[in-house]
Amino acid sequence: MALTQVSSNKCSGGYQKVFEHDSTELKCKMKFAVYLPPKAESGKRPVMYWLSGLTCTEQNFITKAGSQQAASEHGIILVAPDTSPRGCNIEGEDESWDFGSGAGFYVNATQEPWKTNYRMYSYITEELPKLINANFPADPERISVSGHSMGGHGALICALKNPGKYKAVSAFAPICNPIQCAWGQKAFSGYLGAEKASWEEYDATVLAASYSGPQLDILIDQGRDDQFLSASQLLPDNLIAACSEKKIPVVFRLQPGYDHSYFFIYSFINDHIKHHAKFLNA
Repeated sequence: MALTQVSSNKCSGGYQKVFEHDSTELKCKMKFAVYLPPKAESGKRPVMYWLSGLTCTEQNFITKAGSQQAASEHGIILVAPDTSPRGCNIEGEDESWDFGSGAGFYVNATQEPWKTNYRMYSYITEELPKLINANFPADPERISVSGHSMGGHGALICALKNPGKYKAVSAFAPICNPIQCAWGQKAFSGYLGAEKASWEEYDATVLAASYSGPQLDILIDQGRDDQFLSASQLLPDNLIAACSEKKIPVVFRLQPGYDHSYFFIYSFINDHIKHHAKFLNA
């Protein structure tokens, strides 16, 4: 699949690039960002996939998180895709900020009119990694996943649904139990329909409760002053309880004074990349 380079900037000794391609899963043009650390010039490097939150594109993480320095030091390629298909001319796709464009929720939709294009789960777990492995010095055996908010939900479900595929997983303020919160209920009813059993396939808390696979060490940072935590959109306690029941190790850090923004991510991204490096470079 042909890639078109959109931009390239020298950064922390490596290169921050953005590419565009025609997605077979999503049936539209998609952009993704890739950071190539200096070590990528001399051999295959591990890859950390970053999944962004509601309303984001591939730009938010690469311009606001300050992730490149740590990725450069640890020799990790960073890949940050967009958060939904774009320009599909589906009626209603741009009507709300928490459904449709910028809000793919990392599921494979089963309902009309979304099911043809809104296949973000398969895009993230299958199409994009193949593209990265074919076009960049990426080690396909060493991949991990992280994300924020809706993307934290995406990272957790990708890791829990594919035991052994991802060497590490972490999240910032993830939507931990979407079937129990307003954001998740809106998205899942629209993309997956009324059948609640299909929702459970994309809920980290439900997936953790039935997880059986290699040990997965989860790191989660959550701002204590996050307005969406107090609005019961994130529900981390439910996930922690499920993980504790299954003896899945979770380091959960409630960070006083921090909110839901990229200022929060910027403050702790180095810890997360270090967490991923521990398992990717083992």
